[in-house]
Amino acid sequence: MREILGRRRMTLSSMRNAALTCASRWQWPVLPGTTCVGGRLPTLACSCGAADCVVPGAHPADPVLLAATTDPRMVSWWWSEQPYASLILATGAPVDGGHAPCALSLPAVAGARALAEFDACGVRVGPVAATPTRWTLLVAPYGFEELGELLNAHGAVPSSLRFHSDGGYVALPPGLTGHGQVRWQREPSVEAEHGTPWLPRMETLVDVLVEASAAIPDPGSTLAY
Repeated sequence: MREILGRRRMTLSSMRNAALTCASRWQWPVLPGTTCVGGRLPTLACSCGAADCVVPGAHPADPVLLAATTDPRMVSWWWSEQPYASLILATGAPVDGGHAPCALSLPAVAGARALAEFDACGVRVGPVAATPTRWTLLVAPYGFEELGELLNAHGAVPSSLRFHSDGGYVALPPGLTGHGQVRWQREPSVEAEHGTPWLPRMETLVDVLVEASAAIPDPGSTLAY
């Protein structure tokens, strides 16, 4: 495979180390995703082979999403075999009597506006993963029934604001998508008591995220990472 822009910043072990941190230290169920192929950003293709792939280099392929695990042996083997595979978090998946983090994602411009408002109001946010086109805020696990009750308070919710709960997934740093590198806009803050990153409740963020997304032109069904 040809070297592509962005991989120069990643060593053969960087993806594996990031995956092991998520799985073994934070107990986040992960699995390898697709990779980007081609020559230059922002037109990199996805290794899945689909010409119309909307999340190139940022979705599960083989194994499927249900294979996500916190087992360090499996995670180590996966990335030893596929060192440039993207790092995929299975959102809301059951793990150790609880559930994995969930997420909310929105266009990058809207995400920047939302974080500025949270900072101005003193609202604490958790980890935020970012690409040049979209930002993803990780939150404590939530269910779709709980989400539905909150969204009923809004007249309309932009389709550009996406909700990633049980059965969903998001790409984590330091992977490379067809639209750019995944990086931490806000680094995970690990709690000493539990040894895992602190996560906010979804309901403390959703109102601002809806408003910020509504202020940005809605791309409709197009989902670019």
